[in-house]
Amino acid sequence: MKIIILGAGRIGESVAGTLVSERNEITVIDTDAGRLRELEDRFELRGVLGSGIEPEVLAEAGARDADMLIACAALDETNLVCCKMAHLQFGIPTRIARVRSSAFRGDSPLLGKDGFAVDRVICPEESLTRYIAKLVEYPEALQVREFAGGLACLVAVRAVSGAPLVRHSIAELRERVPDADMRIVAIYRRLLDQPDRFIMCEGATRIEPGDEVFVLSAREHLQSVLSALHRYEDNGRREVTRIMIAGGGRVGLRMARQLVDGERRVQLKILERNPERCVALAADLPGDVLVLRGDGTDEDLLEDEGIEEIDLFLALTNDDEDNIMASLLAKRMGARRVLALINRRSYADLMHGTQIDIALSPAQTMLGELLAHVRQGDVQVVHSLRRGVAEALEIVARGDRKTSRVVGRCIDEISLPKGAQFGLIMRGLPAPDAPVDAHPGPAPQVIIPRGNTVIESNDHVVIFIPRKRQVREVEKLFRVSATFF
Repeated sequence: MKIIILGAGRIGESVAGTLVSERNEITVIDTDAGRLRELEDRFELRGVLGSGIEPEVLAEAGARDADMLIACAALDETNLVCCKMAHLQFGIPTRIARVRSSAFRGDSPLLGKDGFAVDRVICPEESLTRYIAKLVEYPEALQVREFAGGLACLVAVRAVSGAPLVRHSIAELRERVPDADMRIVAIYRRLLDQPDRFIMCEGATRIEPGDEVFVLSAREHLQSVLSALHRYEDNGRREVTRIMIAGGGRVGLRMARQLVDGERRVQLKILERNPERCVALAADLPGDVLVLRGDGTDEDLLEDEGIEEIDLFLALTNDDEDNIMASLLAKRMGARRVLALINRRSYADLMHGTQIDIALSPAQTMLGELLAHVRQGDVQVVHSLRRGVAEALEIVARGDRKTSRVVGRCIDEISLPKGAQFGLIMRGLPAPDAPVDAHPGPAPQVIIPRGNTVIESNDHVVIFIPRKRQVREVEKLFRVSATFF
């Protein structure tokens, strides 16, 4: 695909790097010549200097035959105007805009063809807070990703010695956890002074303590899945009730609002070093949220505020180094779990496997939303995993046995790339364009596929892919062809 990216900031850089690696033709527009040179040196792409709201600049970037525009400049208004220009003057088929304002959400008429002509709005901050909220709901997990609107989930969890499945083989899964239907699709094993190693998931594969295990299941079985790989204290599962946020900026405030508005009651403290921002936070949030002027790297402050009693410490400032240091300090002082917001990918890679439980990149949390538009075939959901190395796809099987390589065939008959696995089949989901008042059919099913499971037309199939270069093979496998017999 020919894709134009407006904005060479951190989001634009992450998006460009991912799309270039998939052999797309990428052009980046920005007003910072030095930044463009850096990207051209790092990636195989073309940079165009100028403003994305000027027709001449868009034309120079190849807008006349571009397939997609991704507008992720710093200002909402720049991205919106660029999408309108791309639609009116150049007819670019797909237009995606990064927009922070809550006025441009969902089915807002301002986004339609008569408005700013935006096909999809993305907001990294919203994706980020939604992601963290899942970790509050399921504190045992490293990440929780949803498919089919939450009907099924992919969960990553660190295996703990003494848990029911740990030190047992995958073949023993049903015997050890009979009350939960699940599929283990990947294991990443920590090695001393080496990168984590991907372990093929076969019947004889044993789960070892410290393994990062990726499991797919129906949502109602999610807690049983986590319990199978996690060992609880004598008093049972501990909920997340005490949360401390370091950083009261845009992300910190959005996270605080989401926690306050949620069904779960939490005790929330926010640390913010800017006194004026502290006043604004205190005015914006309910009175039971404690806003403190201070720094997450202040050891005395953390001790005074009972860091050892905190269930989840969130370092959400705009400074990667501060977030890393605050998280490491909070963990050393007794915080149960810590999460650091890290924009630089190299930093996030360095922090993996350290005392920081979760190193989170804003760009990585929303990449899947973009990739679903880039993928070929009927891809509904894409989740970028392991810092972009692996992916989980929800793809719809179309056609029949004559026109499809998968429909009407048993799982055993279908050859996936090495290491890739069928995870789930979701059957009976309504079509996206079905009328809201349409007569409901049978309730959707979540099926754990076995060797003799037959894929039917319109099944939503979740596939785990350990290496991004294998994605095209999977897409080709699901492509409907009039000449395939």
